[in-house]
Amino acid sequence: MDKLACLDAMGIDVWVRRGTDRQPESAVEESVTDEPFIEEIIDTPDQAITQETLPVEMPVVANIEQTTDEVWNDDWENLEKRVSACIKCDLHTSRTQTVFGVGNKKADWLIIGEAPGAEEDRQGEPFVGRAGQLLNAMLLAVGLQREQVFIANILKCRPPNNRDPRPEEVACCEPYLQRQIELIQPKIILCVGRIAAQNLLKVDTPIGKMRGRRYSYKPLNIPVVVTYHPAYLLRSPTQKGKSWEDLLLARSLMEEAS
Repeated sequence: MDKLACLDAMGIDVWVRRGTDRQPESAVEESVTDEPFIEEIIDTPDQAITQETLPVEMPVVANIEQTTDEVWNDDWENLEKRVSACIKCDLHTSRTQTVFGVGNKKADWLIIGEAPGAEEDRQGEPFVGRAGQLLNAMLLAVGLQREQVFIANILKCRPPNNRDPRPEEVACCEPYLQRQIELIQPKIILCVGRIAAQNLLKVDTPIGKMRGRRYSYKPLNIPVVVTYHPAYLLRSPTQKGKSWEDLLLARSLMEEAS
């Protein structure tokens, strides 16, 4: 996929010089240093962020305890059954169904969001609807189909009225997500949204300060990159350029881990 198509997939407007048609990839490479070719300056794939551009001091890493004994030996089938029958917190009283996660169970990329919304609760699948379509476009921009990644959430049940997850709810669901990570063994984790990032990494840093940095998920030492939630990008499309940078960083770290 050429660079303009990648940016188009994310819905980022592409601008070319007046009086010209859309340029081929080689032309974009020659002109990109002259002026921005989108509304805000965004690195192109051959300018992907590498370790050398990251802060010298790595941010605090996640320090998550080992998965609890009750799910330690679960395979995918048993883990999904356990989640489906879970009544650990009050969310089971209002859910239509649990949202376990979807995708390639041997994926290199693990996408972690916050919690199911109303449509996810109805369909039993994370990131559907407009936010899901944008997430699909974001993945496509770095050469990935939805089916190639695994998508999960911090919570497996929808909080009423889409409120923020409560600490006790996160604690109840945490072993399920930990076990999913252990089973997948991804090469990169992409956290979308503040809630997902703060809960996975056990920090309270604002998302704007978490972007552009390499975190690590313990105890497996998996690189973690934080970006904005697709629902936020739908409300604030001018921030898509920053998410594009985050995707490039995640791809760079994943390639280093390969």
